Formats: sequence, structure tokens, C-alpha cells
Amino acid sequence: MVDKKHPHPLRPKAEWHSRGYLPHWEVGEEPQSITFRLADSLPAEVRERLKAAKQEAKPDPTEQRKRFEELLDSGHGEALLRQPEVGRVVEDSLLHFDGQRYRLHAWSVMPNHVHALATPINGHALSAIVHAWKSFTALQINRLLGRQGSLWFPEYFDRKIRNERHFEAARYYIEQNSVEARLCAKAEEWPFSSAKRNLERGLPVRS
Repeated sequence: MVDKKHPHPLRPKAEWHSRGYLPHWEVGEEPQSITFRLADSLPAEVRERLKAAKQEAKPDPTEQRKRFEELLDSGHGEALLRQPEVGRVVEDSLLHFDGQRYRLHAWSVMPNHVHALATPINGHALSAIVHAWKSFTALQINRLLGRQGSLWFPEYFDRKIRNERHFEAARYYIEQNSVEARLCAKAEEWPFSSAKRNLERGLPVRS
């Protein structure tokens, strides 16, 4: 008998759901662009300013998202993911269930946030996939660095991919994010990314 109050965590919830921060859309076996970030990736005053602006007027979603990405790319906070051993933990976690719970199409582990383009498979919920990434890496990284406390911001951002053109645009953005943030000259130079992995595999680097 299915417990309706506590459904299986790996199965998608109703299409739209929220924990009080951002809305999420469980769309089944469809590709989604995902961003999650470290807890200290945005200064408190910036978060308050963004919140106030949202309350005063209905912001343009595209401009709001662009501004948000620019703030993340500024590298605020400890930027722990820049450390090679920490970046490796996150990338290994993304790759661990690739082909079992999801298909991972592109990724980039930035200094204070992570981008991924993935398609859930076999009935696995996106929310459960992201939760597994964050909970496992938080435990491993805190242990590795001898630290305690929250590592990740509680929420994550997701966007359903509409079509092939949108898919390619999302993949390009993710792999080129390190270049846009002026962290390297070419996407394949960024150590923990699908662009780098494709180069190592001898696959053509898309630009």
C-alpha cells in the first residue's frame, strides 16, 4: 500500500512543487538545466536587495536570471569548489549515477556553484537526484576539509528544456560559463566540466 503522505522519494512529486523558496517542475524523462550553489555564494545584502526588488515590482525573469548568474560568477564567499580535491568530489558525484538515475549531458563545477544539464530516467525525481548530489557531497567535503555546518544553499534552480535549440543553448552556456566568468580562456581548460572530460575522451570540443 502506498503511503500518500510520504510518497517514495525517488518518484516525481506533482508537476509543480516548492519548499517555500523556488518553484520546481517535475516533468519526468525530459532534460532540465539545474543550478545549485554554496550557502555563502551571495552576500546577505545582495539577497535582501534582490528580495526587495522582487516585492516592489514584477521583475523580468530573463533579466533577473542574468543578474543572478553574474552575481554567482563574481565568486563571492569561500568558493570552496575551486579547490581541486573538492571539485573532484562534486564531479564524481554527478557522474556516479549517470546512465542509471539520469543521463548527464553537460556540467561545470564552478568555484561557488554547479551547473548541470540532465534528464531523469527510470522514474527518478529531479528533486531526489539533486538532493542526493548535495547531501553526499556536503558530507564528503565537510569531512575532507574538517569543517561543519551547511555547505549548500537549501534550494536549487531548474528549467525545463523546451526543444533541441534550447538544449544546445543550455549546454553551450554551461560549458562556456568558466570562460564567461574569466576563469580560463577555453572551456576545455576548466578542470571539472564536460568540456574537459570530452577533450580527455578524444571527443570533439563543441564551441
